[in-house]
Amino acid sequence: MTELAPREKLAITGAESLSDAELLAIFLRTGSHGIPVMALARQMLNEFGSLYRIMTANETELSVIKGVGMAKITQLHAIAELGRRFFASQLARENVMENPQVTRHYLQSVLAHQEREIFMALFLDNQHRVLQAQKMFTGSIASVEVHPREIVREALKLNAAAVILAHNHPSGIAEPSRADRDITGKVGQACALLNIRLLDHLVIGHGEYTSFAERGWL
Repeated sequence: MTELAPREKLAITGAESLSDAELLAIFLRTGSHGIPVMALARQMLNEFGSLYRIMTANETELSVIKGVGMAKITQLHAIAELGRRFFASQLARENVMENPQVTRHYLQSVLAHQEREIFMALFLDNQHRVLQAQKMFTGSIASVEVHPREIVREALKLNAAAVILAHNHPSGIAEPSRADRDITGKVGQACALLNIRLLDHLVIGHGEYTSFAERGWL
């Protein structure tokens, strides 16, 4: 039996039935220099290891693959940005405590591919809807300096009732450091003085995360 092309398979059996390679082939649209599109998609997955790594790769990393030129690189970058905007629009409509997966997806889409540590805060109203998601501090590959008073000042400006903190580990490992736990405590104390609740601190790695709330640290 002849194997269905990815687009035909999607039309007949739905997008969820497609493999990672078949989904990637649809976005790539065509192969290159005698390489069929499915072969190119499989080659990219073998090289990078996952769709996540492909979608967060930079231009230099992608251009190493034979047959991947600027047209395909811009397509992939546009798809990644579309995903980030989709998660951001979801986040704006959700009670983040009722659907924490939406929050994680959004934060992973924004932070997981960053080459430096970025410290973010989600400022919430009293119904746990996002008033604003803001990058507060930018650091180095290994650390970021966080000022609790700046987070509290922004929360007061927005009349926020609660805050969720998040930052990435460019190493890809989402295990919190001692410094991460210390700064979380300091931010929590500063927020408590003004009756602002610190609901969680999420550490984002490559395809993984750690939640302070889930570990019982808050």
